[in-house]
Amino acid sequence: MQSSAYAESPRHSHVFDEGNPLAERNTRLAVVLTAVMMVAEIIGGWLFNSMALLADGWHMSSHALALGLSVLAYGAARRFAHDARFAFGTWKIEVLGGYTSAIYLVGVAGLMLFQSVERLISPSPIRYDQAIAIAGVGLLVNLACAWLLRDGHAHHDHGHQHRVHEYEHDHEHQHGGHGHHGHDLNLRSAYLHVVADAATSVLAILALIGGKFWGANWLDPAMGVVGAGLVGVWAYGLLRDTGRVLLDAEMDVPVVAEIRDLIEASPVKAEITDLHVWRVGKGKFACILSLSVTDPAMPDYFREQLSIHEELVHVTVEVMQRKGEPKVLQIDGAFV
Repeated sequence: MQSSAYAESPRHSHVFDEGNPLAERNTRLAVVLTAVMMVAEIIGGWLFNSMALLADGWHMSSHALALGLSVLAYGAARRFAHDARFAFGTWKIEVLGGYTSAIYLVGVAGLMLFQSVERLISPSPIRYDQAIAIAGVGLLVNLACAWLLRDGHAHHDHGHQHRVHEYEHDHEHQHGGHGHHGHDLNLRSAYLHVVADAATSVLAILALIGGKFWGANWLDPAMGVVGAGLVGVWAYGLLRDTGRVLLDAEMDVPVVAEIRDLIEASPVKAEITDLHVWRVGKGKFACILSLSVTDPAMPDYFREQLSIHEELVHVTVEVMQRKGEPKVLQIDGAFV
């Protein structure tokens, strides 16, 4: 049996993701805004005895920490982008930052739930006017941060990535696949943190208004419970998506099926004996493909076919000839 393989040149660049400087800058600004509002809400919730406001303040404190982590992840990915120790680049540092932020979200949800249940069991008077005012300012800050982080990566994507996004978006609806394949998961984690803050701020305001005008004091801690559930759901989604990337558990992404279809339709009869696809950037994948062929063929032939998929940025192809078939060698570019 004769086998031949193509591997990338040692000089091939492993910087597969160009980074996201706009998102990094906006996230840094969001950290400052969040930290200032965090202090105001915690102090206000303690002074005016509002569980919803205090929970929102502590919630925001964890978000300030998580946003800071996102900024550090961007910086580390950029700093070590050309470090040879990273076999497939540093993009997963950003994903790791998103995963860690999701863990913070789980902790926030647990803290909110505990404090809210405690206040339901042991209610105490609330100074509604002051609490509503602070919660309103907090909501404005959250909305400002959400606007900063809403789509910082959209301006930095290239045209072929938009094609990947569109295909995977269609695949989600048709096959129930997971979303966010081409998105900045570090930015998404930061965005979810500020959106979660905005949602809890809205719940806090509704609860405080209900308590002020209708005497429904139980609404304040009850909304804390609802907010904890909402944050928990978002945290689960982020843990799932970042965890799949970190564990390379993405053999159900659309490009895998496309590779199989392409090989099956190839004029040269070939059978896939091994296939590995994993993500190395936003909407970018590496691939190792082993083929068993009956007709004479070289790895470059299949690499050329795979080149139509621009999301495949690092491809290794191994071709093995089946027993009993003529052996094919390539010397100086010629078949012999």
